[in-house]
Parts: sequence; C-alpha cells; structure tokens
Amino acid sequence: MIAIIETGGKQYIVSPGKKIQIEKLPAEAGAKFDFDKVLLISDNGKTEIGKPYLEGQKISAEILEQKRLPKITVFKYHSKTRYRKNKGHRQFVTAVKVV
Repeated sequence: MIAIIETGGKQYIVSPGKKIQIEKLPAEAGAKFDFDKVLLISDNGKTEIGKPYLEGQKISAEILEQKRLPKITVFKYHSKTRYRKNKGHRQFVTAVKVV
C-alpha cells in the first residue's frame, strides 16, 4: 500500500512502517496521530485519487520524537557597500512512523 498525504504545506509518499520527518506537529512523543488530508491511496493495483482529498480516509502514524534539525547559516552580502547580514536558523521537526 502506498499513500500520498499533505501536512505542513508539503506532500509525502508514505507506506506502512516508513519513517519520515515532517513539520512540527502539536503532540507528544509516543502519541498516535491521524493524517486526514489524503491525496491518493494505491493498494494492490487499485488506485483512488482525491479531488483534492479523499473523503473518509485517514492515515495513522505514531510520533517517535520531537527534535530540531542542525543549524543552517543564512548570509547576505553585497560587495562594495559594506552590507553583511549573518543569521542562523534551526527548524523544528517531528519524526513519525506510519502505522
């Protein structure tokens, strides 16, 4: 079985047992979470496509952990004008295992 879900403004291809990192979800580690924005489900050659979402379909997942990604540096520079901006950012993510 393969499904395409939407969460955090992005789309992910998931299947049972797959682990993915997604935008932060408002739940604790070890909790169950249902994704209700299901775009496509394909199982044994039978494919259902939503317009835009499938009605009554949910994908269940277990939240493994809440964490932050490594820091990225955003550096802006304009030559000959003494313009330099240095900024850092760490994104919050949730590690999820599809059930």
